[in-house]
Amino acid sequence: MSDSVSLINKNTSNNLLRRDVRFLGHILGEVLVHQGGNALFTVVEKIREMSKSLRNQYTPEMYEEFKETVNGLEPEIRYQVIRAFAIYFQLINIAEQNQRIRRKRDYERTAGENVQPGSIEDVVRELKAQHISAAEAQEIIQGISLELVMTAHPTEATRRAVLDIHQRIANDVMELDNPSLTFREREQLRVKLLGEVIMLWQTDELRDRKPTVIDEVRNGLYYFDETLFDVLPQVYQELERCLNKYYPEQPWHVPTFLKFGSWIGGDRDGNPSVTSKITWETLRMHRQLALDKYEELLRELMGHMSFSKNIVEVTQELLDSIKKDRENIDLRSDEVWRNEKEPYRIKVKYMIEKINNTAKPNVPASKKYNNPSELMEDLKIIERSLRNHFADFIADSYIAKLIRQVELFGFHLASLDVRQHSKEHEAAMTEILQKMSICPNYSELSEQQKIELLTNILNEPRPITSPYLNYSESTKECLDVYRVIQKAQQEFGRQCISSYLISMTQGSSDLLEVLVFGKEAGLYLHNPDGSVTCTLQSVPLFETVDDLHAAPEIMATLFKIPAYRNSLESANQLQEIMLGYSDSNKDGGVITANWELRMALRSITEAAKSHNVKLKFFHGRGGALGRGGMPLKDSIMAQPADTIGGGIKITEQGEVLSQRYSMKGIAYRSLEQATSALITGALNARNPQTDAVEPMYTDIMRNISEQAQQKYQDLIFRDADFLTFFKESTPLPEIGELNIGSRPSKRKNSDRFEDLRAIPWVFSWTQSRYLLPAWYAAGSGLYSYYQDKPEHLRVMQDMYKQWSFFKSLIDNLQMALAKADLLISKEYSKMINDQQIAERIYNLIEEEYKKTSALILQITGQQEILDNVPVIQESIHLRNPYVDPLSYLQVQLLQELRALRDQGSDDALLLREVLLTINGIAAGLRNTG
Repeated sequence: MSDSVSLINKNTSNNLLRRDVRFLGHILGEVLVHQGGNALFTVVEKIREMSKSLRNQYTPEMYEEFKETVNGLEPEIRYQVIRAFAIYFQLINIAEQNQRIRRKRDYERTAGENVQPGSIEDVVRELKAQHISAAEAQEIIQGISLELVMTAHPTEATRRAVLDIHQRIANDVMELDNPSLTFREREQLRVKLLGEVIMLWQTDELRDRKPTVIDEVRNGLYYFDETLFDVLPQVYQELERCLNKYYPEQPWHVPTFLKFGSWIGGDRDGNPSVTSKITWETLRMHRQLALDKYEELLRELMGHMSFSKNIVEVTQELLDSIKKDRENIDLRSDEVWRNEKEPYRIKVKYMIEKINNTAKPNVPASKKYNNPSELMEDLKIIERSLRNHFADFIADSYIAKLIRQVELFGFHLASLDVRQHSKEHEAAMTEILQKMSICPNYSELSEQQKIELLTNILNEPRPITSPYLNYSESTKECLDVYRVIQKAQQEFGRQCISSYLISMTQGSSDLLEVLVFGKEAGLYLHNPDGSVTCTLQSVPLFETVDDLHAAPEIMATLFKIPAYRNSLESANQLQEIMLGYSDSNKDGGVITANWELRMALRSITEAAKSHNVKLKFFHGRGGALGRGGMPLKDSIMAQPADTIGGGIKITEQGEVLSQRYSMKGIAYRSLEQATSALITGALNARNPQTDAVEPMYTDIMRNISEQAQQKYQDLIFRDADFLTFFKESTPLPEIGELNIGSRPSKRKNSDRFEDLRAIPWVFSWTQSRYLLPAWYAAGSGLYSYYQDKPEHLRVMQDMYKQWSFFKSLIDNLQMALAKADLLISKEYSKMINDQQIAERIYNLIEEEYKKTSALILQITGQQEILDNVPVIQESIHLRNPYVDPLSYLQVQLLQELRALRDQGSDDALLLREVLLTINGIAAGLRNTG
């Protein structure tokens, strides 16, 4: 495993990447010999070399020899070979992550006065270059908003124990760059890394059980604990530094524009394990981590607060606050700071005690922090005193960052969204109204009748539930969720939960139902003056193509209802709307999903404007190409500029969390680029010419979308054999046994395609190397306009050059086509029992693949797919030979396992090998789920 991965640019930085890959490859080789002997190392090297040769110069004879070698492995050594290739990818991913950090540091070290493209300074400098005044710059900064929402959708399934090892390896490999290391220190580092890789080899990467929801909450909190609590304030500090540099005429304090939220512990759609009790425990865990971090930072602050009254004059305000603390709080003798001449340390001791008391029940208000504002005020007292004796650098370095952390994380850490399926609400509402003799069968009413009934209930202050009635367990749980939200807002602050998302929103009544339930729990209140206070917003989730079409009318209907408009008063007439990228893709294909989502953005925005309502769009993107996945900055820039004025929310799916946020350097760069993209988008929105070319191409794109959708649905929905092909030629059944998430892979216990979640749908196609959801039917859609007409090709070439939406669409298709491999996919089709079905549908897919690839090359003018991004192109080319053996092994193992199960038998070790290949292929292909 000592092969060097070299990227296209032959500079010093890339030489270091090759060095790291070679170094880690050698270490893995040593581990293979140490753990499995020379025999294991020899087999792995032979398979690696054959796979490389096959990629470089394919011949049918070599292909058959390679398959025979892979398929001929004895079970004992096969298991170790799988792990060897899977762990190799883990090490290479670490090296590439380190390389991203190194590139940024190299740029900053060597650029001199040059500014890195995509950096915060780059975009602030651009504001200045475009003669944007300080007042206008301030207006732009105050208008931007981005919330990144973590979800528990893991298709990478990295265990915390493995993440910890990865983190240590990454730190040690980065230390290789230290020029002051002696020969002995380098050897010690090598031995340490050897130990870490042995530990990785001997650590089980598979979970022995499905994670609980609380396990998933802990996994999400890992990123706050390890990186985000420190990195997020650094982004704010850098933005303020740049604004002060280019606009020194005014002081800057950037408002909160970038923050994190979470679905983990709040998303109950299709997951019966997420109960109201789990949601409460999640919020409690959020608060405890925030308090633990503040205590940790305050204890660290103690070491920097040795200022003595013998030398400096602190403010009377600080002394008065210490006096007040002494009157209210009795510190243990070992906690009291004895040196009376060091008032800051005395003050911080009391602050730590108040932090410790904050989450404790029955502690008097004077002995704890009752809200984040009280902690903030104590910090500001210290800050003002420090500046009073000219210790500004200390105030800026330590206190200002801590104040920013309190602003960002409060005592709730991250806002938790609650999500539930609309049908669950309808069922609960039907039972409640029937028991109160208000409506015998609510679910059978027409949409208009539901709206009228729910509006009347909202206008009435009287409740529609009674503690003396017995409700079904599902209805009681539905009501309990709202009671927990109300209790949580009182306990943790209103920011802890403010959005309630409704999956499969299909009518205005779906949003009104949430408000009615909220009214029952005191979240929608009629005030004596006739106004309404609403602390929970109904957020529709439009997912399918039909739902996207219906969305503008649904929202326009709501905006005309006074009872609903009253609920927006508390949100300053701002409505949040979520758009689903995964289900729309699964429903209509990649071209249609992207186009319909864009049209929905436009039409919903127009509907809201006509009613003087501002919108915040929540983009439900997955990590995979087939689920809207793309780099964070690209997902921001992909939005029409005039649709981001009310702010943006974007899901950060479980499978991308470790890639983006496990290392501080990468987390910072990702958030820096997101900030730059936000400001660029806001700047573009001030220029009405930004999307001027779109109207020229709208009709063309609409027709392309219609033809692509027909082609896609002809196969997915209208071909009677397609589901058989899908289920038998992918590891779909086995993915459910991977123990990667607490949520079932289907919304219901059925085999209907409609009930299959988008995540296993995309993940299965990626494992079998088709990547079908990310590109299928695109070629037919594009060709329906092209029709071999040179003048039409020139139009599409102009679209690619001039229209950012079309360019992004084509480039994402390129990425999917580059990662797909139909030669290997054909091996998966051999698992299908009816080979006539296999051959027919495979040929359809292959024909579409060739058509799509050829037409994209014509549109872009490239010689090969991904010529426009040579670094990624080369990375894929160099990774493929290492993924290939895992794919062939997976096919063989699936055939053996399924044959056993067809006979009523099973083999735990065989299943384990299958699951290891799933993990390994996911690591090798990266953005897979």
